[in-house]
Amino acid sequence: MTTLLVIAKEPRPGRVKTRLTPPFTPVEAAALAAAALTDTLRTVAATPARRRVLVLDGRAGHWLPPGFDVVPQCAGALDERLAAAFADCAGPTLLIGMDTPQVTPELLTVDLDEGDACLGPAEDGGFWALGLADPDPELLRGVPMSTPTTGAAQRDRLVAAGLRVHDLPRLRDVDTAADAEAVAAEAPHSHFAAELARLRAVGGR
Repeated sequence: MTTLLVIAKEPRPGRVKTRLTPPFTPVEAAALAAAALTDTLRTVAATPARRRVLVLDGRAGHWLPPGFDVVPQCAGALDERLAAAFADCAGPTLLIGMDTPQVTPELLTVDLDEGDACLGPAEDGGFWALGLADPDPELLRGVPMSTPTTGAAQRDRLVAAGLRVHDLPRLRDVDTAADAEAVAAEAPHSHFAAELARLRAVGGR
């Protein structure tokens, strides 16, 4: 069975989802981040797993459901932090972020025995999920992160290592207000969609 990792930041104003401001305030952007994280963690909690781990920058809050191990993110660039998250795992491991509240248990139920790796590409050129049958941190170190070609570079790294790569469906990360609207429409019953609707009503948007 697979270990599920969620890498996330504590949803504090001014530290998360800064590209949502404007039109949202830092407090509102943090509220949307908290809603996205809530949806993500509840989906992971509902997905069969050997272990569930939240790799967190910050402190856990009321949004954390039971059944998760919480480990702090290491220092360094994103590739180093992702690599360190995998380094602490043994056996098949799937990592996702907190930016895709539309994710479902079905999307996370992957059989890494069918391939050495899986990659979920994101609309912005990154990736929303990375699964490794053998969680080797060297497969991530040095991959340029947060660029329009990050997903392709990560996939190339996996292929160059001789791994078979299973591609997961492409999803849209929540980075901008347009992303928020599109993702809420995809997942109308999510906490994220409800929070976006609440903020629209409060702010007259």
